[in-house]
Amino acid sequence: MLEGGPTGGDVLRRAIGGQRRHVAGASLLGTAHQGCEAMVPVVIGIVIDRAVATGDSGALVRWLVVLAGLFLVLSTCYRVGARMGERAGEQAAHRLRLELGTRVLDPRGGADADRLPGVLATIATSDAKRVGGVATVLPYGVAALAGLAVSAVVLLRMSVPLGLLVLLGIPPLLWLGHRISRPLERRSGVEQEHAAQASGIATDLVAGLRVLKGFGAESAAVARYRRTSQDSLGAALRAAGSRAWHDGAILALTGIFIALIGLVGAHLAMNGDISVGELVAAVGLAQFLLGPFQLLTYVNGEFAQGRASAERIASVLAAPAAVPTGTAAPAAPVAGALRLRGVRHGALRGLDLDIASGSLVGVVARDQAAAADLLVCLAREAAPEEGSIELDGVDLAELDPAAVRGAILVAHHDADLFEGSVLDNVLAGRDGDAAGAGPALGAAAADAVARTLPEGLETVLSERGRSLSGGQRQRVALARALAADAPVLVVHDPTTAVDTVTESKIASRLRDVRAGRTTILVTTSPALLAVTDRVVVLDGGTVTAEGRHPDLAAAHAAYRSVVLT
Repeated sequence: MLEGGPTGGDVLRRAIGGQRRHVAGASLLGTAHQGCEAMVPVVIGIVIDRAVATGDSGALVRWLVVLAGLFLVLSTCYRVGARMGERAGEQAAHRLRLELGTRVLDPRGGADADRLPGVLATIATSDAKRVGGVATVLPYGVAALAGLAVSAVVLLRMSVPLGLLVLLGIPPLLWLGHRISRPLERRSGVEQEHAAQASGIATDLVAGLRVLKGFGAESAAVARYRRTSQDSLGAALRAAGSRAWHDGAILALTGIFIALIGLVGAHLAMNGDISVGELVAAVGLAQFLLGPFQLLTYVNGEFAQGRASAERIASVLAAPAAVPTGTAAPAAPVAGALRLRGVRHGALRGLDLDIASGSLVGVVARDQAAAADLLVCLAREAAPEEGSIELDGVDLAELDPAAVRGAILVAHHDADLFEGSVLDNVLAGRDGDAAGAGPALGAAAADAVARTLPEGLETVLSERGRSLSGGQRQRVALARALAADAPVLVVHDPTTAVDTVTESKIASRLRDVRAGRTTILVTTSPALLAVTDRVVVLDGGTVTAEGRHPDLAAAHAAYRSVVLT
């Protein structure tokens, strides 16, 4: 876990503490609302004893005005307090989403380990909303307790037995409610886990639908989602059953308690210990008590679900970093010399490799897992299990991960485009215009893509660029990588969906646009490898051959089998 990473309890406390002004204000207004609600049956009892029983019309008018004032105050307090509570919940959820987003985008990585994108999306939406909901319902809980306290005090003034019954009966009821909520909390967490898993699989299914259809594997993927969805439905039904059992059990307990108060009050009235008006007030208070108890039941259930969601949020916020946190910055300007010594990670087995500053180097891997692991290490998405990687003589472990990514840009084969114009995708948030992006667009042959679109570079792409063909998306993604003008650029298979003529154009222009800066092409494309200064062959996780492309193609059978077949 990250040092000092939060627990579920920390997440809840911070969510509530960050909104303490709104929570406190809503609690005060809720307390006033419940206090006025409790006083309504008391005033009605007074009206019966002092006005109806005596026939005093003046007293009747005065107490009816008091009753109207109570309703005015309680309704106003409820409206304003409810708005403040909702605001507290929404702001708490928003802050949690920002915190989760910051952790997921942390240069040290690690938050997405073993989590599908859909899982992270569910945690940042549904779970954050549930935790924020705790800040919303907390004032209701405070107000309910205040209503119970006011009722107990009023009943004590009417009759000590009635008051003691309420005071002594409430704590056991609250304790039982807490115990009853435990299964709901557990099953709520399981429900969220299954829902997040189903969401993650659905996201991946939609994203890869075209590929799945190409392989004829859509039926298997749909069957997998159906199984996951059924598991999610089962968990949701079990959680709903727990909620129903929880609410029903609490309602039954409170109903018995309120009936007991009414019976004791009736017995006292029959013995003449309290008046008729006080009996009406006592019965009215007993009925009123159902409201605070229902509120406490609701709050208890929301807290149970909020605690389960807080644990899931904490698991992301406290996820261990994928790479150590360095503090140094690369030398300025970055020359771009790379040195790998004894690098072991996944399929890499003690890799030694030197990349000279400003060189254009091709890397051919017989095992694609080795290529993927090399990219992960160079991108600083993971630290090597053993060995070191140096940039201009400084170990990457000593450098700030964000600074490393500013110096070494790894353009993955499956890089996504986003919804926006072609130019916006190429500039990727950087300042610039079409003229500034021109060299990158030309080198990647993405300018030809723009010419085929109705509005050229200003054409707005659909989500993930799906309005373009696979080859067009690759060219725009390559243009984006080239436009970043990073000191070190690592590109993985940038032309697999591009036709051979266009691929040759890209190969011939790539050297010029990257002149003087270090470029690594992880590819098996003969056209791209032919323009490199040197090609390195990886086999078994180590370097087995290196040289110029024509020499390796002529003398190295294994190289020919990978590149030329």
